[in-house]
Amino acid sequence: MIVIVFYDWDGTDGGNDRQGRRLEGGRMRVVDTGPVGRGGWSLLLVHGWGSDADDWAPLVPELAGWARVIAPDLPGHGPSAARAGGDGGPHSPHGVADLLAALLRDRGTGPVVAIGHSLGGQVVSALAIAHPELVGAVAVLAPAYGGAPEDRDRIVAEQRALRRRGSAWAVDFVAGAFGPLAPEDLRERHRRLMARMSPEVLARYRDALYLAPDAFGLRPASDAYLRRRRCPVLAVHTDPAAAAWERGLLSHPASRVHLWEECGHYPHEERPADLARLLALWCADRRTAAAVRRPTGPPPNGSRPPGS
Repeated sequence: MIVIVFYDWDGTDGGNDRQGRRLEGGRMRVVDTGPVGRGGWSLLLVHGWGSDADDWAPLVPELAGWARVIAPDLPGHGPSAARAGGDGGPHSPHGVADLLAALLRDRGTGPVVAIGHSLGGQVVSALAIAHPELVGAVAVLAPAYGGAPEDRDRIVAEQRALRRRGSAWAVDFVAGAFGPLAPEDLRERHRRLMARMSPEVLARYRDALYLAPDAFGLRPASDAYLRRRRCPVLAVHTDPAAAAWERGLLSHPASRVHLWEECGHYPHEERPADLARLLALWCADRRTAAAVRRPTGPPPNGSRPPGS
C-alpha cells in the first residue's frame, strides 16, 4: 500500500547535519510503501532538479513488489517547504543528504539502495559518502556531475538568465532535455513542474551543484569526491563520454555502467519498465546484496526478478 506522509524536521529527531548543527524546521512530503520489504530491502528514490516524487510513479508498483520504497519531494519541490538560508547550503547536495539521513533514521529503514536522478545523483552520492552506515548501494541516472571545467562560464551565464527571466527560463531549459521518443504528456508534465517552481530555489540548487566552493558537479572536483564512494554503484548514462568517464571512477566489483543513448535526461521516465528490471537484477547480484546486508539471490519476493 502506498501512503503519503509528511516528515517534519525540527532538530529533535536526529535532524542534524554533518557538524551536529540543528537543521532548520520544515516539512517534507514523502511517498512510502512501508513496511520494510520482505528480506529487508528498502529503496530511497531521489528526484532531480525541478521535479518531484511523482517522477517515480511508473516504477513504484514494480519495485514495491520486493522492496519498501521511499520517495521524498526535496525541499522547495512539490509541497515540501523550501529551507531557510540565503546561501545555497541548505539546498546543496550535502545539506539535502543530511536531511535524508535524518529521514531514513526516523523511518527505520536500515541500509538502503539510494537511487537518484540528476540532482538526485549528487544527493545519493553525498549520502553514501557522509552516511555510509545508511547506504548499502547507489544507483545514479543521468547524474548532474562530471561536467567539463570549461562548462563553468556557461553555467554562470545561465544562472544570470534564470534569475533575470525566472521560471520561463527553466521551462525553456527543460523543453530540450528529452529524447526523441519521449511522449508529449511527459514533456508537458515537466514544463508544468518547472513553471510552478520558485526561480530562486532553482537558482540556489544550481549554484550548489556547480559553483559553490564544495560543489562537485564539474571536474576535477567530481573525480576527487566521487572516488570516495565505497559501495556498489549502478550508473545509467545517456552520453557515451559520461559513461566512459564514470567507469574510470568505480572500484567495487558489483559496480556497473549502462549507456542508454536513445534517452534524453529522464531515462527513468522514458524507459521505466527497463529500469525496474535493471534494478531488480542488479540487487539480485550477490555482491550487491552483501553490500546492502541483505540475503543473496533474487530480490526476496520468492520469484525471479522481472524479465529474467
